[in-house]
Amino acid sequence: MTDVRIISAAAIGALALTAAPALASPAGVIELFTSEGCSSCPPADKVLAGYAGRADVLALSYNVDYWDYLGWKDTLATPDNTQRQRDYSSGRGDGEVYTPQAIVDGADYMPGGEQDKIDTALTKDKLSVPVDLAMSGDALTVKVGASAAAMPHATLWLVFYDRSVTVPIGRGENDGRTITYTNVVRKLRPIAMWTGAPMSVDLARSEIENAKADHLAILLQTEVKEGLPGPILGAASIATGL
Repeated sequence: MTDVRIISAAAIGALALTAAPALASPAGVIELFTSEGCSSCPPADKVLAGYAGRADVLALSYNVDYWDYLGWKDTLATPDNTQRQRDYSSGRGDGEVYTPQAIVDGADYMPGGEQDKIDTALTKDKLSVPVDLAMSGDALTVKVGASAAAMPHATLWLVFYDRSVTVPIGRGENDGRTITYTNVVRKLRPIAMWTGAPMSVDLARSEIENAKADHLAILLQTEVKEGLPGPILGAASIATGL
């Protein structure tokens, strides 16, 4: 059974967040690598927005910067987003870095606009480790369950993202278009290592406030090689109220 828990709150300032009920059959995590300067990306952005409206999928959009030379500097891109896509490619060993590219549960990749292939991957790749989030006082507590089977060590990733960002584009391939991006990743960093046993990690509320993003997610992800991302074992997300 997949264990993506989606937890929401009216405001982080209330100092208490109520967890949503466990989902009956969560599907998984979709990561879309996209660019404001890519003319073939808007259809994929719309596909991702559709998944983001579902309670059983954690959909994240990573804007990359390697198309900036075409005439428009992507306003949402970060070097970390670009590096994450390149790290996936290095881990697979295939050199496949393009936009729009979707990666499902860190395991399968396909063109981001091909919803049928994404749907197929969601049915095949299942998360297996429960991840729960709860806010209490000045800390966000991340709880990770045990693995039911022998698993490689994994990294806990903290991902800050904004639910919706609309960008008017003034140059390049999408000149004159206004595009809305969904679940836009602003920042990500590793926060802990998981060895297969239950664990708990506290994050300072001040870090969440400083990030100034309206949502955050936790990804529990293996490495196919040292430092290179592999299959995702568990995930959770929460609204920050910012």
